[in-house]
Amino acid sequence: MMEACFTPAAARDVRAAIANIADESPATARALRNSIKTAGRRIGTDPDSGLESPTLADPPIRFLILTGFSYVLVYDAAASPALILRMLHGASDLPELFVV
Repeated sequence: MMEACFTPAAARDVRAAIANIADESPATARALRNSIKTAGRRIGTDPDSGLESPTLADPPIRFLILTGFSYVLVYDAAASPALILRMLHGASDLPELFVV
C-alpha cells in the first residue's frame, strides 16, 4: 500500500496541530494522528479521492477533509507518490492562503 509523502511545511503543520491539541486532550491528539495516517494511505492509494477546487488552486491540487476534525490536507495528486503540501485548519482563510 503506497502512502503519500509530506513536504517539510506539511510535517510542521501536523506537528504543530498535534502538539496544540495534546495540551488539551492527548486522546484527541492521538485520534488526529491516526486520522492523518489513514488519510495519507487513502491519498497514496487513490490520489483522486480528494476534492478539486479550481477557485482555490488549479488541478492537480486537491483537498481532503480529515474525518472528525476541522483540518484539510492540501496535496498534489499528480506527484508520485502523492505529495501532501500543507495541513490547514478549516477556519483558515483558504482563498487568502492560495493567492499567488
